[in-house]
Amino acid sequence: MSRNYSSFSLRNPNMTLKDRFCNLSWCYILLIFLVASCGFIVLYSAADGHWDPWAVLQFRRFWLGFVVMFVVAMIDLRFWLKYAYIFYIGAVILLFIVEFFGHDAMGAQRWLNLGFIRIQPSEVMKIALILALARYFHTTSLTEVRTMSSIVIPSFMVLIPVGLVLKQPDLGTAVLIGAGSLTLFFLAGVQIWKFAVLAMTGLLSIPIGWRFLHDYQKERVFTFLDPQRDPLGKGYHILQSKITLGSGGVFGKGFLQGTQSRLNFLPEKHTDFIFTVFAEEFGLVGSVSLLLLYLVLIFYGYVIAFRSSSFFGRLLALGLTTNLFLYVFINIAMVMGLLPVVGVPLPMISYGGTVMLTLMFSFGLVECVNVHRNLQMGGDSVYDN
Repeated sequence: MSRNYSSFSLRNPNMTLKDRFCNLSWCYILLIFLVASCGFIVLYSAADGHWDPWAVLQFRRFWLGFVVMFVVAMIDLRFWLKYAYIFYIGAVILLFIVEFFGHDAMGAQRWLNLGFIRIQPSEVMKIALILALARYFHTTSLTEVRTMSSIVIPSFMVLIPVGLVLKQPDLGTAVLIGAGSLTLFFLAGVQIWKFAVLAMTGLLSIPIGWRFLHDYQKERVFTFLDPQRDPLGKGYHILQSKITLGSGGVFGKGFLQGTQSRLNFLPEKHTDFIFTVFAEEFGLVGSVSLLLLYLVLIFYGYVIAFRSSSFFGRLLALGLTTNLFLYVFINIAMVMGLLPVVGVPLPMISYGGTVMLTLMFSFGLVECVNVHRNLQMGGDSVYDN
């Protein structure tokens, strides 16, 4: 099993901009539009039938993100391969900067305030880390991947941002970064027994890790186990979320008719708990329809990944699509009370600037993989031969 790692040259002719445009997956783009449209509708409803303050800003950010997605998709895939480590280093630097100059909001120091915009470096890191790991495993043979020494470097590449994000503190984003990274380790060929050892080590480390959790994080765990212990305090969010979910019934109360959100019983209704607003107004039928849209979008992302002739492209699309899946799964499970509340937004539905732009950037990278699906780069795949 030999692979040439010294060259990034393509075996296929260079593609023109017209060729790349024709190779875009318009079905994938349509799915993104449909999900985002659901977000505009529910944010309009959450503001009692007004575009301000959330829906109009979300709409503008989406179109800005669409331009970003289109530009990213048109860039040669070799560019992202060549500069993957640079993007990762830049994201790490941003995480260090936020430690000293970050904007403090709601007890957490997660944002950099640039005056005209606030950015959340941890969201940038989700993409940068997947780019860097995809490049690393692209240039590592299957034989090397199965040695302990070969996973030391990528393990530190994961632990550094996870540690910095935990210090902000932002447990939800740290979990997303770690879980998404482990997916790439598995796809690159790391043996199952190593994951079993990691899981066992994690379980044994729970008593130690518990001591380092902040008081509010411990309260979230207690509230998850028993929301009724403080129904008007720590348990209020999840109890109201469950009430809102159930009140929608099968067909919902109707657009702009949700009482829990309109009477402000539901906290954070435009961000973390936006799905419950949607469920109350459109019921089980609407909720399942939205989840099916996400499912098809995620499935399409995996199809794009497995159609890629480049191992780098395959890993990149798989990692970014899995990251989208984790976003959706954790948020839905969180608002249903199946997981502790960790502040993970629902992609393209929850109000948020950095999350929207980074998501559209990641969609652009997946489209870039699709556009260059027939391009084979030096060092391709551990599954070849």
